[in-house]
Amino acid sequence: MDEKLLIRKAAEARTFSYSPYSGYMVGAALLTSSGKIYQGCNIENAAFTPGICAERTAFAKAVSEGEMSFEAIAVVGGPKDAGPEYAYPCGVCRQVMMEFVDPRKFRVVVGRDETDYSVHALSELLPFGFGPDNLNNTPD
Repeated sequence: MDEKLLIRKAAEARTFSYSPYSGYMVGAALLTSSGKIYQGCNIENAAFTPGICAERTAFAKAVSEGEMSFEAIAVVGGPKDAGPEYAYPCGVCRQVMMEFVDPRKFRVVVGRDETDYSVHALSELLPFGFGPDNLNNTPD
């Protein structure tokens, strides 16, 4: 996995953020197992709850085009008038990721730029996560 490429693509997606209310711009770049990258940005709404995070935008784009196998996601975010900061995925985004990935293998790259970033397994960011496997367990 090329973390630097994903960070660059996430930073590029951040420029498309629609965040007139919070001013907090986030971009994401989602790497599929086939090597394709889907970008997403946060899209706010005056009613607040219809807004969508960059990570979920990227997943929605990928899944709506038939992709179902994912390797990693990079996230770059921060206030509009400042440089990027570490912008970890929110709880809802972590839960959406859990739906589609093996949390021990899927990597979440969070960074400011190509030289300042960290990589985490989703299981580190969502310990004891609830996913599809929890619904497939049958009682003994």
